[in-house]
Amino acid sequence: MLKTRVIDRTVLILDIFARNARSGEGKLQVELAQLKYSLPRLSGQGTSMSRLGGGIGTRGPGETKLESDKRHIRRRIHTLEENLKELSKRRERHRERRKKDGIITAAIVGYTNAGKSTLLNTLTDANVLAENKLFATLDPTARAIRLPDGNEVMLIDTVGFISRLPHFLVEAFKSTLEEATNADILIILCDASDSECEEQLTVTKEILKVLGGEEKPMITVYNKCDIAESYLLPVTRNTVKISALKGIGIDSLLECIADNMPKNKKRVLLLIPFSEGALANEVRKNSRILKEEYRADGIFLDAITDVSIMYKILDYIVKEEEICQDT
Repeated sequence: MLKTRVIDRTVLILDIFARNARSGEGKLQVELAQLKYSLPRLSGQGTSMSRLGGGIGTRGPGETKLESDKRHIRRRIHTLEENLKELSKRRERHRERRKKDGIITAAIVGYTNAGKSTLLNTLTDANVLAENKLFATLDPTARAIRLPDGNEVMLIDTVGFISRLPHFLVEAFKSTLEEATNADILIILCDASDSECEEQLTVTKEILKVLGGEEKPMITVYNKCDIAESYLLPVTRNTVKISALKGIGIDSLLECIADNMPKNKKRVLLLIPFSEGALANEVRKNSRILKEEYRADGIFLDAITDVSIMYKILDYIVKEEEICQDT
């Protein structure tokens, strides 16, 4: 009737995702989501897909085409899922490496177009694409920053959330969204200038709960406070008001991140006798080794180690300095 293409909300989201996908993984995730959406809808795409052929008791060419298309899509879905599993394993190895090195991660999460990429650029000069559009970021980007107390944290920019996000879309982007749920700290960014700010904040927290990240330390950050008109923003311990674009409130945000850093890591200087080689190996396994030397009286280690093994190394500590780091 309208002489133009008519689409639903889900197809609109998929079209935006497809336009903004840049990395190989992002394109695979978008294609997988598109195929999962289209598979159950093939039979409704016109008479050319379902027309019966002539003859009694025969399968029509239209039906054959429909079934062959479905088989092709299922095979492609399987291939995409296998490829994404491999990429997910690679991402998991990177997370394990960060964990082994004692690197703290903080994921910037929030409703789409809240300013997450702008905040990452302001804090780290990451030069990530930051535009005033939905889902400008589909691929996670990680950059390290140094906090006021001297500790370092790895910031991760993530894909934006949206209300009623289709389930198959969550599944397709699961490995990407896991970057948020596996972070040590969640920085929940919301647009203070949006009249639906609180609703969007609720949506973000609900999605994090579905992903299993509700137990993580959370910092609520109200962005765009410079243009928020007569909006009453709550003031709590883990709430910060900023303008990522103009750099307002960034110092307060960094201090809040520092306050929420896990504290079950200690930096220790150890001198372990050569006879305790097994203990030295355990320290290497559970620690980030900053320096190692073989001295006349034993193995010297400067390590950031987990407090769970402190009782084993107490007798060999020559100096210790507590630091705000966790695996």
